Amino acid sequence: MKTIGTVTRGIKAPMIRTGDDLTEIVVDSILTASKEEGFGFNDRDVVGITEAIVARAQGNYADLDQISADVRNKFGGQEMAIVFPILSRNRFANLLRGIAGGCSKLYIMLSYPADEVGNELLDWDMIDKAGVNPYSDVLDEKRYRELFGYDVKHPFTGMDYAEFYKGLSDNIELIFANDPRAIIKYTKNVLACDIHTRHRTKRLLKEAGAEIVYGLDDILAKSVNGSGYNEKFGLLGSNKATEDRVKLFPRDCQPLVDSIQKQLIEKTGKKIEVMVYGDGAFKDPVGKIWELADPVVSPAFTKGLEGTPNELKLKFLLDNDLAGKSETEARQAMTAAIKSKDEQLGDKALGTTPRRFTDLLGSLCDLTSGSGDKGTPIILISGYFDNFATE
Repeated sequence: MKTIGTVTRGIKAPMIRTGDDLTEIVVDSILTASKEEGFGFNDRDVVGITEAIVARAQGNYADLDQISADVRNKFGGQEMAIVFPILSRNRFANLLRGIAGGCSKLYIMLSYPADEVGNELLDWDMIDKAGVNPYSDVLDEKRYRELFGYDVKHPFTGMDYAEFYKGLSDNIELIFANDPRAIIKYTKNVLACDIHTRHRTKRLLKEAGAEIVYGLDDILAKSVNGSGYNEKFGLLGSNKATEDRVKLFPRDCQPLVDSIQKQLIEKTGKKIEVMVYGDGAFKDPVGKIWELADPVVSPAFTKGLEGTPNELKLKFLLDNDLAGKSETEARQAMTAAIKSKDEQLGDKALGTTPRRFTDLLGSLCDLTSGSGDKGTPIILISGYFDNFATE
């Protein structure tokens, strides 16, 4: 029996710039690390590449005036609203400046007490003390400040995001509500800025009588004045690049992962799977923030990463089927059960997380690479598909 299971390695790479051959860089970086550190490769190893270097190599950027131009094209430069933006200087502040530059007046509807990914405007104790019902009450900025004052800071950043967003342009008015249809009272031109609930939000707005409805996924879905773009996700998944520029979520990633896999097979003789990953979809238990601001965890992956785990719950077996057996008998029975398992595990799979391989692996990659100065945008995972019976 193997004594080591999953091993995750962060692989350092050169500085990636627009136009670089990412296939060559990823493959060379992995092979160089293998020689220097003395590790080998196995079938079903997994290589993850962070979406940031893919977008950078593609040159998938847009200036704020290009965002403004697309907003102006779609909404005619008149007054409009955005509903449910996330609270993030990195993810949304530049987008807000670009959107505000494309209209005469901008209403911003913020969800409360928190945004879609858990960033808090307020905490629930403040809501309860004020006697506010967040499921039905619509607050203008005056009422919001009367109830909660100005001492409402994000627990990690120390930011008052209502004040911060209001200060990014002189044509902004704030509203606080959790039903997108409440915005119709102010304007019928609406840009839905939520990520994972955007389709429902757009549907509700249209059914309520909104006249012009788009989502962030519709802005820069094609190139505007030479900008980068993403035909599927638009501005979703974008990040601040400079004060006047954003990096978009990468596009056309499937040829990249297929190319990297092909070269790794040729150079290692092993069937290595490859994926591009973004946010890992895990939650901070203290800050309550979901790492889920990208539209998907993985925009592209090789075929071997399709599906979900089919795993026995070892603890369940030990407490039930194997109770009372000796160590040797239990080990032999456990190994036999794993080797003979089928798709219908029933209670024997109870408690195993029902998530896709790419979402689970994306979390592992994201936690390994981080988002700061580790300098490891490539992740190599070995043994992920091994189990107790693997020899």
